[in-house]
Amino acid sequence: MKQNILAISGKPGLFLMLARGGNTIIVETLDQDRITSLNDVSIYTDDGDDIKLMKVFESMKEHEQGKAVAMDVKKATKEQLAEYVGEVLPNFDRDRVYPNDMRKLISWYNILVENGLTDFVDPEETEEE
Repeated sequence: MKQNILAISGKPGLFLMLARGGNTIIVETLDQDRITSLNDVSIYTDDGDDIKLMKVFESMKEHEQGKAVAMDVKKATKEQLAEYVGEVLPNFDRDRVYPNDMRKLISWYNILVENGLTDFVDPEETEEE
């Protein structure tokens, strides 16, 4: 059993090796990680109607003309982050959306764009609005 408990470089926590074959190892985390679909995440707004993350990504895509955000989120100040998010979602709740949330928003958007995953909103959803 002891040989099946692993620490993975660059990953927090401990893992249990479930299977091994060739150059592949299948592991399971021993901590309780919380996994959430990005489709279920929303951004707080001032009017109480939270906006789905995918709609915010769509707004970012339009604002950036389909390109990644050029801002260096690691070096950006909270004011710069808030200014950018305010451009794509003017009514976001500045008291409940924290700088780390804005960094994640921009980082996740950039990861998706860099990997060609830019179909954020289904065409049916766009037609309904």
